[in-house]
Amino acid sequence: MESISVNTEYQDKIGYAHGIYTTLSADRSSFLDRARTASEITIPSLLPEQGHTGSSILPTPYQSIGAEGVNNLASKLLLSLLPPNSPFFRLVIDDAELEALVANQKGEAEEALAKIERMVSQEIEVRAFRVPISEALKQLLVAGNVLLYLPPKDQMRVFRLDRYVVKRDSMGKVLKIVIKESLSPLSLPENAKKLLPEPEEDELPMGNVDLYTCVTWTGRNWTILQELEGEIVPGSEGSYPKNKSPFLALRFTHIDGEDYGRGFVEEYIGDLKSLETLTKAIVEGSAAAAKVLFLVRPNGTTRIKTLADSPNGAIVTGDDQDVSTLQLQKSADFRVAQEVIRTLSERLSRVFLMNSSVRRDAERVTAEEIRIAYQELEIALGGVYSILSQEFQLPLVQLLMHKMQKEKKLPTFPDESLKPLIVTGVEALGRGQDLNELAGFLQHLAPLGPETAIRELNVNEYISRLAASLGIDTEGLLKTEEQKQQEQQAMMKQQEQLEERQMVGKVVGDVAPELARQAMQQEQQPQ
Repeated sequence: MESISVNTEYQDKIGYAHGIYTTLSADRSSFLDRARTASEITIPSLLPEQGHTGSSILPTPYQSIGAEGVNNLASKLLLSLLPPNSPFFRLVIDDAELEALVANQKGEAEEALAKIERMVSQEIEVRAFRVPISEALKQLLVAGNVLLYLPPKDQMRVFRLDRYVVKRDSMGKVLKIVIKESLSPLSLPENAKKLLPEPEEDELPMGNVDLYTCVTWTGRNWTILQELEGEIVPGSEGSYPKNKSPFLALRFTHIDGEDYGRGFVEEYIGDLKSLETLTKAIVEGSAAAAKVLFLVRPNGTTRIKTLADSPNGAIVTGDDQDVSTLQLQKSADFRVAQEVIRTLSERLSRVFLMNSSVRRDAERVTAEEIRIAYQELEIALGGVYSILSQEFQLPLVQLLMHKMQKEKKLPTFPDESLKPLIVTGVEALGRGQDLNELAGFLQHLAPLGPETAIRELNVNEYISRLAASLGIDTEGLLKTEEQKQQEQQAMMKQQEQLEERQMVGKVVGDVAPELARQAMQQEQQPQ
């Protein structure tokens, strides 16, 4: 966060952030009420009622389809948004810039882009984003809204709908975010503690105080400040460049003119409520039906005490006409309710993808399998994956790349003028699709014969692009040009030495017979 001077908009305005939060809370109330209704019928702990504390007892739904469906769908979304074995995004170069590169630079550029993708994906794993993002996805499914904060070094934070307000323009772009945190004075930073009154020696510790964080889009950048007890916290003012704000206000659905989204559970709240009512009726009715009472005729000869105290098989005095049983005869009604419950359960299981195996259970899945998973989620969730790819995946990659560039953790490109574009969503699977296209290209070359392929194909460029499509780091794996030249020179030297030995051997072979003949002649001459 870059330090800036306090904006004149905030000067001499006591409780500015508190006022904005109170004003925007009115627009949030209807969305918050519906979100709490959806949470109560699925997972009540996700968004409890106002005033909830750790000691409060939450309601327990009579059916578990809602909770199971939310957990199942959140898990599938997490595996698709952050696949553990492949990057969820792709870096591409503009076609005009790509055409300006020479042939050997294109492969180098692809290798550099693939390396950056692997490094950013590794950064996500190192910072353990999956746990908070899993919680955020549950909030999106139930409440339809969630706020993520990515601090520079600490763990990602998740703010549920009752802890923040947001204001958007007509196109859905965030204009202002105000977060309200109820914190203990002991957990505040030292610069914020200075705004609190000093407690007396015999005074009890203060209760929680409200800390407001206000993030505003100025048209050029993002400004941020924190407010405590109506005053700006010293040193909390700052700014972020465009597309580099660590605050991500996510929503499940995008409706023009609305500041908040609507959850997936809200779309099927009717079926869930019906299932809850019927399940409750079945449970309570079954308990009543299981109760059996014995009725004794008031004027009969059978004594109640004798009947109650007699052990099994005892012989007592009485009349069987004096005793009868009372039991609820509602089995037919239960059967109808159970049929409706079965229908509702099947319908909800289908919409929550509980009967669908989106991905096979394997150590490594193919790009085509991931593509099928994306398409199934996209169809089932009504395009929500496209929204999350633009409002969550893209900003996340931009933030991480910006952070890693400042820390000099990313490699350089062959040409520093290259500016890669970030592609998320289904289009990001193109890296794996490149492998299929390369394999198909070779298959089409096969009928032309191996001689044509060897003559026309640039093997080095092909190997570079093949490694990039597979996500393999070729550093130290492939030979450099210097190593190739050294090996070629060594081979040429060996060839020269071999030729010299062969030439010497030939000369010796030609001269040896003549020398032997002369020696024999000398031996045959008389002494």
